[in-house]
Amino acid sequence: MPAFYKIDKERKLVMSAGSGYVTKAQVLAYQKQLSNDPDFHPSFSELADFAQVTKVDIEMSDVPRFAKSDVFSSHSRRAIIVKGDVAFAFAKMFEISRALTGGSEIRVFRNHDEAVDWLFAPGAGSTCLP
Repeated sequence: MPAFYKIDKERKLVMSAGSGYVTKAQVLAYQKQLSNDPDFHPSFSELADFAQVTKVDIEMSDVPRFAKSDVFSSHSRRAIIVKGDVAFAFAKMFEISRALTGGSEIRVFRNHDEAVDWLFAPGAGSTCLP
């Protein structure tokens, strides 16, 4: 999976993107890489654009594990962008799994503009701080 992220410390925002084929090992490696980045803080918000992911080698049973090992705070505001029904189902399961552990600020979108509008809405948290 070609993946990258950029951390905007001023806006307290992580911008992530991935494309192509995604495996469980890649997701876990991404979480580890991000958590070890000295510019990262768990309270940051995230704009995750996975609209270009074409295939996954991940089981639905893996998703709660990803949610449990998630490096973001349960209060972090996160917008996940996906295309296709399978990717949407995985992302919604992640959203629900995080909600079960107290993470209530994750939303899944199929449209980039809607995701950005929600993430940066007035009163949205750390991404809106001066």
